[in-house]
Formats: sequence, structure tokens, C-alpha cells
Amino acid sequence: MADSNFILTQEGKDKLEEELRFLETVKRAEIGERIRIAREFGDISENSEYDDAKNEQGMMEARIAEISRILSEAQVVSTPKRSTKVNIGSTVTVEMNGSERVFTIVGAAESNVNDGKISNESPVGSALLGHKKGDEVKAQGPTGREIIMQITKIEH
Repeated sequence: MADSNFILTQEGKDKLEEELRFLETVKRAEIGERIRIAREFGDISENSEYDDAKNEQGMMEARIAEISRILSEAQVVSTPKRSTKVNIGSTVTVEMNGSERVFTIVGAAESNVNDGKISNESPVGSALLGHKKGDEVKAQGPTGREIIMQITKIEH
């Protein structure tokens, strides 16, 4: 995420704020307690519990910094409620290779393919933006082959 133009939906912003609160309160306290207990084991130079806790603390602090940066630089977009076109925040149902797929178009900072949330910068996401129900949309897949999609439903 070298780009500093983060785009978030309101839902994505809320989830990041919730994760940040959890990390800064609950998780920090848990890891601090693990470090305190590990120190009680004695010599920390050969203490794997202490090393593990310190490594986890470093990763958690890096995630806190990343979320804080995203939230401070992000542009929150709201999906137009009456739009007939695909926008960031739209949930789009497409017919692709004989099967139905559902995607929610979001900013890159909140994309998660497992949840069906694809980035507006991805080939499929960028191809769908601005199109209407019934449109046939073409995009280039990760292997270079052409993907043809028919938009069957748009929800905001």
C-alpha cells in the first residue's frame, strides 16, 4: 500500500476503527501481561516465551501504525442511494462463465476476496465501475485471459 490515496466505505472505516480500539486496549494489555510473566521466568536472553511475546508486540504495533495511517489519510466515500451505476460501495451480482458471483466494490485498504470485497483498483473492480444492470463487462484476469461478465443486479 504505497499509495497514500486510501478509499474506504463507511463500513470499512468503522471496522478499522473497531480493530484499532481492540488492539490499543485489549490486545496491548494481553501482550504486556505475557511479557511480564515471561520476564518472571528468569534470563530473557534464552527465553522463547519472552521472544514470542516481543515479536507479537512488534507486529501488533506495526498494525496499529498502519491502521492509524490509513484512517488519517483515507477518503470515506458514500454510495449514491439512487444511482443505477456501479460505484464504490456497490454490491454487484454478475453472471460469469455460467455461474453467479457477487462482489462488493471497495477501496484497496478494505478489500478481502474471501468476503467478496474486491478493490476498485483490481481488474474486475475497475471494469465494473460506472456500468449498469444488463451491461456486458470485459476485464482481464490474473492469467491474462479475458473475463466476460453480465451485470444482473446492483445494490447500494
